Amino acid sequence: MSTENVPAVTMPTYSSPESYYNTWETRGRYRLLLGGRRHFAYYEPGTLWPFPLGPALKRMEDHVFTSLELQPGAKVLDAGCGTGQVALHMAHKGLQIQAIDITKNHVRWTQQRIKAEGMQDMVTVRWGDYHHLKDMADESFDGVYTMETLVHASDPVKAMSEFYRVLKPGGHVAFHEYDHIDASKIPFGCPPGFLEAATRINSRSRMPGFEIFNRGVLPRIMKDQGFEDIESRDLTANMRPLMRLFFLLAYIPYLLICLLGLQAYFVSTEAGVVSYRALRRGYWRYMVFTAQKRE
Repeated sequence: MSTENVPAVTMPTYSSPESYYNTWETRGRYRLLLGGRRHFAYYEPGTLWPFPLGPALKRMEDHVFTSLELQPGAKVLDAGCGTGQVALHMAHKGLQIQAIDITKNHVRWTQQRIKAEGMQDMVTVRWGDYHHLKDMADESFDGVYTMETLVHASDPVKAMSEFYRVLKPGGHVAFHEYDHIDASKIPFGCPPGFLEAATRINSRSRMPGFEIFNRGVLPRIMKDQGFEDIESRDLTANMRPLMRLFFLLAYIPYLLICLLGLQAYFVSTEAGVVSYRALRRGYWRYMVFTAQKRE
């Protein structure tokens, strides 16, 4: 993907994503539908029936593992581990995982899972902000990955600089994230109120990174920090079945909250409908960006 002629990065200001992840609506959706996981699932393109969800969620975790191209025993940073399932999945494949998360409940739940699975020798977790990794030594990791967490970055350039610093020469990164077309280029005739709804969802989901991730921005940030062999792969068709399920489950409740004017209080419900409609129109994509640090 060309990174030329990408507009300069200007960051919006939002509060911490912890407030989003601690709402009853967000916690309920992730727990009831995804077993506590915080990421999309992977299907063969064209899949209509999304069930069972468990194997499809693990296939996306497998995709993270293969994208890193690392051998068992490699030391890897999970930058935004959520409730720990991805970190544990990587550990069961032989990677040594250092997990961090800015949400205290996520850290606590991950600690519980590590202990329950007896994986203390393979996974460690602590509270941490990937913008500030000062307690981590230079060139101390063989790999770094994010699973839909860099969209929460208040300063993606700073975070990317830290990832580059702690990565060993020859190390690999894999970022499973979202990007979108420039809002100013959304075709005339988009659904009434769409841009307002999208802005509301982005703000209440605490995703300042996603707001500036026009197509090409994240690869440019990676390149500017020194990463090489940058590749971009579009996984939208692979995650679409789960997004469609979110839409179907949210549609009737969404009509009700719109009737009552309560959209601002049900961000996950509104996102289930608005985001799927935007996905179908090609306004945003689910991507994986991989790269390597020069040896």
